[in-house]
Amino acid sequence: MEKIIYGIQQIGVGVSDAVKGFQWYGRVLGADIKVFDDNNVATYMAPYMGGNPHKKHAVLAANIQGGSCYEIWQFTDRTPQPPKEEISIGDLGICVAKIKARDIQEAYWSISDRGGKIIGEIQQDPLLLPFFFMEDLYGNKLQIVEAKDWFKRRKNCATGGVYGCIIGVSDIERSRKLYSDVLGYNTVIYDETGVFPDLSLLKGGNRRFRRILLTHAETRYGSMAALLGNSRIELVQLLDDVPEKIFAGRYWGDIGFIHLCFDIYGMETLKAECAAAGFPFTVESDNAFKMGDAAGNWSYLEDPDGTLIEFVETKKIPLVKKWGWYLNLEKRDPHKPLPNWMISALAMNRVKFPD
Repeated sequence: MEKIIYGIQQIGVGVSDAVKGFQWYGRVLGADIKVFDDNNVATYMAPYMGGNPHKKHAVLAANIQGGSCYEIWQFTDRTPQPPKEEISIGDLGICVAKIKARDIQEAYWSISDRGGKIIGEIQQDPLLLPFFFMEDLYGNKLQIVEAKDWFKRRKNCATGGVYGCIIGVSDIERSRKLYSDVLGYNTVIYDETGVFPDLSLLKGGNRRFRRILLTHAETRYGSMAALLGNSRIELVQLLDDVPEKIFAGRYWGDIGFIHLCFDIYGMETLKAECAAAGFPFTVESDNAFKMGDAAGNWSYLEDPDGTLIEFVETKKIPLVKKWGWYLNLEKRDPHKPLPNWMISALAMNRVKFPD
């Protein structure tokens, strides 16, 4: 069986209130499609939660314009713990989520009008492309960047979904053995070393870094790839100082970006490839796992610094829940993309929020 990576499915966002978190991401960033809403016990992830299962509330939120989803995740049997100190750029783990926008100025005004907390003004990255930083209700940092690939256009919505993320690493070359060689982010957009003005608004951003922005040479194909779109991963290595681990002394599921998840086909093939590259799976579900109204199997591994990467082989997704309309992906050709009209049906699960 071959391995196919359809794209980034979602980024996990640990919050203290999943209901309010979904409302914020839906109203401010347009991720108002509730793909699933799950209230169950997280058992498999016990090794990353103090050795015990925990109750949780998780909502998968999508934006029909295109881009990846947010898995908004909350402990319900313990108080989610924030970082002891504000996360510094370059700390080990997912520091920032990248979010798609058609026009950066339009997105800036739209998010400001909706009460989003923007950090400073519009900046320029090393390629002189515009972006701005902001944060969600829980202090998680977001970078709004312009993108050109979109699934469809929606009125009065300036942003799409997740475009990628910034990951703090201790050694870029070692980390690329996973992100470039296994996950396919093998094209370098820029590779720069120095002190960067565009990072100065973030805590610790005035220090010296090596940063490399990666994308995939091949366009993703099959299944939901048209919705998930292209993506980018930026690896940031702090030089001349020692970074902290973002989740040191805390649980997976506490406040912050808890994982980066890829939608894939061919789990057993991927498992063997990851193990051969030195990244064995650390957690695996069974083959009939359910997450709210969705079903499939999934696994986790750690990057060289312990950042959790998830893989999901989706078997069933709800297209229109109120009609009981579900899509069984097991019987489909994994190379064949879903028809656009079928993906568009997900919009029937939109939740309306007041402006």
